[in-house]
Amino acid sequence: MKIGIIGAGKWGQALGYAFSKNHEVFFSSRRKKELRNFISMDEIQNLEYLVFAISAQNARWWLENHLKFDNQKFLIASKGIEIKSGKFLNEVFEEYIPRENLAFISGPSFAAEVMKSLPTAIVVSSKNSELSQRFASFFPSFIKSYVSDDTTGAEVCGAYKNIIAIASGISDGLCLGNNARASLIARGLVEMERFGSFFGAKKDTFLGLSGAGDLFLSATSMLSRNYRVGVALSQKKSLDEILEELGEVAEGVYTAKAVYHIVQKRDIYTPIANEVYKILNGKDVNISLKDLLSKENRVL
Repeated sequence: MKIGIIGAGKWGQALGYAFSKNHEVFFSSRRKKELRNFISMDEIQNLEYLVFAISAQNARWWLENHLKFDNQKFLIASKGIEIKSGKFLNEVFEEYIPRENLAFISGPSFAAEVMKSLPTAIVVSSKNSELSQRFASFFPSFIKSYVSDDTTGAEVCGAYKNIIAIASGISDGLCLGNNARASLIARGLVEMERFGSFFGAKKDTFLGLSGAGDLFLSATSMLSRNYRVGVALSQKKSLDEILEELGEVAEGVYTAKAVYHIVQKRDIYTPIANEVYKILNGKDVNISLKDLLSKENRVL
């Protein structure tokens, strides 16, 4: 099988590495990269199976400026919520590509570990069960793949966990301890499920690889870009300075803004995400901590 990877960043290259174990892989991106089988954006769209690994905030730009749809099948590997519209990526892509041609990857999967062929488990979600099974079959033996039809849940989990990862990085950066981190992640999972349920996501999705799995991974490791953003915020560095030092896209920064505006309009209770948004916009981390701890007692 020939598989095209659109986006040649770390995640795109990691997926290309994985698929190349059993298939022929081609790459394309906005900037030319010295990769084997690197071809133009037009050429890569001649392939039937495509993996989209460009940052969430650039997805619509690519769809409007590069997409030449000819019944290709897409596996979306990007995670996030579009800031301008507040739409999940599955909603954005469905404006340009039929739902039955779309699948989405989620689950705990650091690019660096995939590149080392370390054991990994992921979920391929699609409303088209045949397509999700097809994409799931492309993965090599060291990646255990599951399938789901909850595309909304997968998208919410993939986006929201990055916000909680920032919060966890702040907690660890302030040396608040293991109790604090565990409590924060657990309540973050509850918050993530509350947000997703509002949009019709399935509860089981949040308890599986897409939700708890990816959240635990992203919120506990320095390999997580969003966790590193949180650690840097605890050191009172400016966001511009942090992002410049990072040199990579941290989707949680943009997702926090999108979620904040969504919940303000719909009155969804998301205290952790709200505080992360405010910290990203200049609120002192210690004041945020005090405000979180002083929230009124709520029923679990």
